[in-house]
Amino acid sequence: MIYRTPIKHCRNCGTAVVYRQPDDGDTKNRAVCPACNTVHYENPLNVVGTVPVLGDKVLLCKRNIEPRKGKWTLPAGFMELDETTSEGAARETTEEAGAQFEMQSLFSVISVPKVGQVHLFYRARLTSDQFDPGYETQEAKLFNEAEIPWEEIAFRTVKVTLERFFADIKSGTFSVHELNIT
Repeated sequence: MIYRTPIKHCRNCGTAVVYRQPDDGDTKNRAVCPACNTVHYENPLNVVGTVPVLGDKVLLCKRNIEPRKGKWTLPAGFMELDETTSEGAARETTEEAGAQFEMQSLFSVISVPKVGQVHLFYRARLTSDQFDPGYETQEAKLFNEAEIPWEEIAFRTVKVTLERFFADIKSGTFSVHELNIT
């Protein structure tokens, strides 16, 4: 079950849409306008963020907004139009943590079909231990693996990404992790 608000009206002409298979051979039910025949596709949203690291510590942000206000997360958020995934991850890290960093490679791609999202996390090397969190963050703090408040992590995608990150550190090799959370 996907939690989203279904499309009700055509974005082109305002007519109430109907959910049916389009006449073009598509096999999925789509929001189709009976007046102008526009097919409205509903696609997953991309959540982009970083795993910011300084030495053996990872930067986490304590959320100041819902959902999961007061819980810890990696700096991340929804990708905006006209930006790449890495640009969005960098923007979110700056907005949420006020961190200074260098972007590194893609680290994890996590599909979350139940909520219609794909989460992409990049590694980032912090160049300072000074942070200036934005309004979405109560606190930005560095944690080594033993200090991470695992029971207070806001999202499963963040927990899984952190677990894979520390496992890669122990193995001495970073990989791109493709995961599914169902």
